Amino acid sequence: MSSNAKGALLALIAFGLFSTHDVFIKTLGAIYSPIQIVFFSVLLSFPLATIMLMRDAKPGTLLPVHPWWMAVRTVGAVVTGVSAFFAFSNLPLTQTYAILFATPLLITLLSIPILGEKVRLPRWIAVMVGLAGVMVVLRPGSTELTLGHFAAILAAFSGAFASIVVRKIGSEERTVVMLLYPMVANFVVMGAALGFVYKPMPVEHLGMLAIISVMAWVAARFIIAAYQTGEAAIVAPMQYSQILWATAYGLLFFDETPDLYTGVGAGIIIISGLFIVFRESRGGNSENTPVLRTRSRVGTPSVMRISDLMTSGRHRDKPLAKGDASE
Repeated sequence: MSSNAKGALLALIAFGLFSTHDVFIKTLGAIYSPIQIVFFSVLLSFPLATIMLMRDAKPGTLLPVHPWWMAVRTVGAVVTGVSAFFAFSNLPLTQTYAILFATPLLITLLSIPILGEKVRLPRWIAVMVGLAGVMVVLRPGSTELTLGHFAAILAAFSGAFASIVVRKIGSEERTVVMLLYPMVANFVVMGAALGFVYKPMPVEHLGMLAIISVMAWVAARFIIAAYQTGEAAIVAPMQYSQILWATAYGLLFFDETPDLYTGVGAGIIIISGLFIVFRESRGGNSENTPVLRTRSRVGTPSVMRISDLMTSGRHRDKPLAKGDASE
């Protein structure tokens, strides 16, 4: 098996795990507030985070090099987690994924003011077409827009913002700093709000939360391995396989059947995202390749952003993985 095929396979496994992770979130979301789900999923992730921190032998403090950017990025990560969990709990899986798939489009837009990226006409057209696809999914005026829709849009935007900030400061910040600050912020903020929404949880539901945390960490490891094995332009599009998982899981567990508009809109968004990925993978078309270099899964507060581990701390001094040289 070639390295690209292996990388693609690892990514497919990772996004399959993430999709299964989202089924547990949606199941618990029918009973509990997303605040409670985020709080306990983060709480149960601390043992895994501790193991990771024990392996980080790089000397230094836990003070960020760029405190203001870190604060902004942390706020973005907190907003992304709770809004994505709310969206998964209240919208069909396929609709949620279709809207979250707009994240690479938003990353492209945000790369202009934050990274100084120059976006040429073909990518501008792809962004506009992709955002039109979002409007096809939402169908404003002909269908009722709910808080779930707004939460998914907010998750896509805040996730893109948090990711692009990682691209700006990730080469100078330690991995442990990029990992701990959003986790602690989620723990503190959700913990402070927990008293207003808390419902007692039986042990089987706590077990489901533990499964959510473990699956997120395992999936993140698979994605890291995928990018270290295959080219980014081959691995990155594998995230769109989640729409297939969402369709199958929605039908099997939640009696959800995607409507025509969601299917068409998702197709438009995916094609636009693929165009941007392959456009960035061609030399000379992008100075920073912000989408290819943002290896993150939106809306998983219980695990580190994948781009944190790939671009900061002890990993930044290693040789570039295959596929990074063109980035």
